[in-house]
Amino acid sequence: MSEIIVQVDNLSKSFGCLEVIRDVSFTVGRGEVLGIIGPSGSGKSTMLRCITQLETVSGGSISICGKQMVKDGTYTDKKSLHQIGLQVGLVFQNFNLFPHFSVLRNITEAQIHVLGRSKIQAQERARELLFKMGLSEKESAYPCELSGGQQQRVSIARALALDPQVLFFDEPTSALDPELTGEILKVIRELAQEHMTMVVVTHEMAFARDLSDRIIFMDDGLIVEQGRATDVINNPQQERTRAFLSRFQA
Repeated sequence: MSEIIVQVDNLSKSFGCLEVIRDVSFTVGRGEVLGIIGPSGSGKSTMLRCITQLETVSGGSISICGKQMVKDGTYTDKKSLHQIGLQVGLVFQNFNLFPHFSVLRNITEAQIHVLGRSKIQAQERARELLFKMGLSEKESAYPCELSGGQQQRVSIARALALDPQVLFFDEPTSALDPELTGEILKVIRELAQEHMTMVVVTHEMAFARDLSDRIIFMDDGLIVEQGRATDVINNPQQERTRAFLSRFQA
């Protein structure tokens, strides 16, 4: 068994009387790609937001890289939370780039202010990542001058610039038209080949099956089924999973 990077135990999250995550438990090993699928409103994105500290949990425990972030609903101290947060990257569905910053500055800003890198070091790392993303010629451009696919590649580069141990993707292609979806899926595939630990929430079923080591199917805040990606997609065991996947053509 590989080193556990993410461990979630009995996670729950409520907004007032509405319980959106109910007793969810899973692990992600180093170098593993975990796909998360399920209908809209099933709790997938909220779960990612809880793990990345954008939402507070209502109950349960989360550990990242062996460090306890929250135990039985109680968070560790602020300094530890900050250190744990540095191990985690999140790529949003709507890019979340700073519109008044150039591409280069979007990728260097957090490196300088969060990691304490010099401007030269930060720019060197940013240019490495822009080359990797096929965007070297766009470093002086502003987000409004880029296609949606290019903006999403910049946001992936920005997340990678902080050298996280695990990268979370929240429906990274949902804001893109089909022509641009392929270029983002290609980038994520290349990261998987480099053994980047990733958790990918997606509506792209073929992509989830072909990229993921394991898949979790969520519905109504619960994990209904989980297992090897090909097993869950091609041969689901639960009736609810079968119903959800019935429109999917391999």
